[in-house]
Amino acid sequence: MTDENQQVEETKSEEQKPKKKASRAPRKQQQAAAADSDMAVELEERVVAVNRVAKVVKGGRRFSFSALIIVGDKNGKVGFGLGKAKEVPDAIRKAGQVAAKKMITVPIENGTIPHEIYGEFCAGKILFRPAGDGTGIKAAGACRTILELAGVKNVLTKSMRGNNPHNIVKATFQALDNLRSVNEISKARGVENKNIRVKK
Repeated sequence: MTDENQQVEETKSEEQKPKKKASRAPRKQQQAAAADSDMAVELEERVVAVNRVAKVVKGGRRFSFSALIIVGDKNGKVGFGLGKAKEVPDAIRKAGQVAAKKMITVPIENGTIPHEIYGEFCAGKILFRPAGDGTGIKAAGACRTILELAGVKNVLTKSMRGNNPHNIVKATFQALDNLRSVNEISKARGVENKNIRVKK
């Protein structure tokens, strides 16, 4: 058999072999690294609550931690995340990655929110009202952290019920996500911005 025939048979056998699927692990690692770099460069991170959970097993107790994190760029974007792990730093890192992926855009006009709105989630209920310059952020706890990282300078808030940080955070995000700017309202109504009266 000539060398040319041997080469032809080798190429045919290689073509008939099933091709291996490319692993997706490097791609996921690259995405995670990109999210970490974006979070480190652009976003500010704050811890709202850290809870320790004990699971009773045959050999004793096994402890794990859950962390509630708020991230924002102080320019209208903010998000929250919940991470769980065996150690506190790992739980915070996981929560930060989740928060960076689930960010919302908050409409801010003249340093405050466009209009009055309620936020409600389970037992948590909060009222938000626009405020003039120099008022500051009249809020406490997790609600204050969210508004600061969102970039709001002046706002009035009132907690109607509930003090669980998880419910307060979700009620605050529900309210901020339902805010509409003057431009959005004018487009929906088909009128000009100057014809819309903003109640403050």
